[in-house]
Amino acid sequence: MTHDVAHRRWRDALAVYLQAPVITMLFLGFAAGLPFLLVFSTLTAWLRDAGVDVAAIGFFSWIGILYSIKIAWAPVVDRVALPGVGRWFGQRRSWMLCAQLTIAAGLLGLATLSPPAHLIPIAGLALLVAFGAATQDIVIDAYRIESAEESVQAAMASTYIIGYRGGLLAAGAGALYIADAVSWHAAYACMAALVGVGVITTLVRPEPQRSTLGIQLASEPRVRAFLYQHRHAPRRRRRFGAWVIGAIVCPFTDFFARHGRTALWFLLFIGLYRISDLAMAAMANPLYIDLGFSLSEIANVTKVFGIAMSILGGVAGGLLVVRFGLGRMLVVGALATALTNLMFVALANAGHSFPMLIMTIMGDNLANGLASTVFIAFLSSLTSRAYTATQYALFSSLMTLPGKFLGGFSGLVVDGVGYTGFFTVSAALGVPAVLLALWLARTQR
Repeated sequence: MTHDVAHRRWRDALAVYLQAPVITMLFLGFAAGLPFLLVFSTLTAWLRDAGVDVAAIGFFSWIGILYSIKIAWAPVVDRVALPGVGRWFGQRRSWMLCAQLTIAAGLLGLATLSPPAHLIPIAGLALLVAFGAATQDIVIDAYRIESAEESVQAAMASTYIIGYRGGLLAAGAGALYIADAVSWHAAYACMAALVGVGVITTLVRPEPQRSTLGIQLASEPRVRAFLYQHRHAPRRRRRFGAWVIGAIVCPFTDFFARHGRTALWFLLFIGLYRISDLAMAAMANPLYIDLGFSLSEIANVTKVFGIAMSILGGVAGGLLVVRFGLGRMLVVGALATALTNLMFVALANAGHSFPMLIMTIMGDNLANGLASTVFIAFLSSLTSRAYTATQYALFSSLMTLPGKFLGGFSGLVVDGVGYTGFFTVSAALGVPAVLLALWLARTQR
């Protein structure tokens, strides 16, 4: 009897992956992952291959700041309907289509330029692509949370991670293969065509159900109080003030009202959960190169094999959350993220060992995929459906900023204590996240 119950539970956990909202996130995840590398490592490879100076290439890394400050325009995406197309497709889908067309236009523009003769236009178009991609991320996160109940969010996060890794594979290895066989212009033109995957998905899938802006604003005590206090003011001023309070102030006050003082611990946990993984990321490739691995070996193991392992970890994370609950898996994800950094210590000590490289990449990407899926489900559970885009943008920005900031000093740490000491320190950075995850798991129980 116990065996039948356990078998039924695993069958139910697997069946969730057949639901339409879950499958949808596979294609939207691909759409989200595709532009990321095209304005980062793939773009820098193109610039370096064209003979652009390394110092100039370094400035292109600032394009990534757009992903971390998307909270600045998330309230507009969350609460402003696009004129015209918003009536035809709905608020979420119209913003998604607008972002996707922006990405495609930027990539097509890049396909017509050649470095180093057009560095400034290339930078401008890369910023346009990054802005479109960050905006698309805001909408997809809101769309995911609003499309299904909380019990399905882990599975949706899992398929999103799978699709996202597929987008990274296309924009990384795929673009490099096309550039090597044909040209960089052909590579970026092909990537622009692949944006159609997200466009078709957006057109096919329905708009999620949500309250109208007027109903949402009318339900906010702060908005009602403002309207009452300014009842004699001009109508246009009252409407603008109500929108500012509802779109910018209320998402933050709602979060603290629902969680009280615990909200501060949640924010601390969000900032620390991925800090050990993000802080060490910049030094992984230098380690491989300094150990004597060839570029082809690094590409095959980290891009192809590594992405496959992260997909496997993402699927495992979705299943395990459904089977064992979110609290326990947050602990497992935090612990796995910190411990796999110690595998880089072992790799640094082993030297040029291809089996050790494979083991390190396998462990790191399995942990990364699992932790990402679990953490996306956790962030989704914290988000109010009235403010999905704004609150999730806040959480995702806070998740990346501390690790990215510390990652800027990673080269100095390696110069001071070597790779072994650096990866030991990065593993230790994960200890507070593990302790907070244990506290959170006990709180949930």
